Amino acid sequence: MCARPRRISDEEVFAAIMRAMSRLPPAELTLTAIGAEAGVTAGALVQRFGSKRALLVAVARAAAESEADQAARFLERHRSPLKALEAWADCMSGLAPSPASFQRALAYLQQDLADPELHRLLARQTETNRAAIEEMLVAARDAGELTATADPVRLSRLIEAVIVGGLMSWAFRPTGSASARVRALLSDALAPHRIGLRKARSGGGR
Repeated sequence: MCARPRRISDEEVFAAIMRAMSRLPPAELTLTAIGAEAGVTAGALVQRFGSKRALLVAVARAAAESEADQAARFLERHRSPLKALEAWADCMSGLAPSPASFQRALAYLQQDLADPELHRLLARQTETNRAAIEEMLVAARDAGELTATADPVRLSRLIEAVIVGGLMSWAFRPTGSASARVRALLSDALAPHRIGLRKARSGGGR
């Protein structure tokens, strides 16, 4: 009697495709390669999703939906909202564990920008990320880590640009780690608004 093929969840397939994308450039990301990573056949993926593009759209949609409550998750893990923001920035820096991996990420970004539906989902995910930054900044201001005059909306846009720009800067000059580069730039962006640093610079608040 033939064994029944293993049934895996969509989440397992999505995790497998992310692992495959971290190793393979877009031209080599085939359904066969994804299936090998997931432990299923390419035919099984076609039967479930229809095509490689449809699978990529499903992954992008799941990513956009799963990040809706990311600020709450990071704030739950850290007593300091600014520490939560730093941890979130570290997570974003995980896109670039090495120059080669970041180069592949940029290749997939170019692919997403060229596809209207993938572009729309990317824009949705980006807006969700910015909203998460804003939420953590509001929490930091309410906790007394940022000055009362700090504007979370404007500062969130700046930090979004700092993180993206920091990763690009690191790709141009990959000295140290991407996380360290982004952390340093994030610290510079927050410095004028951090209460402790402002007090220290003014001689203890006198």
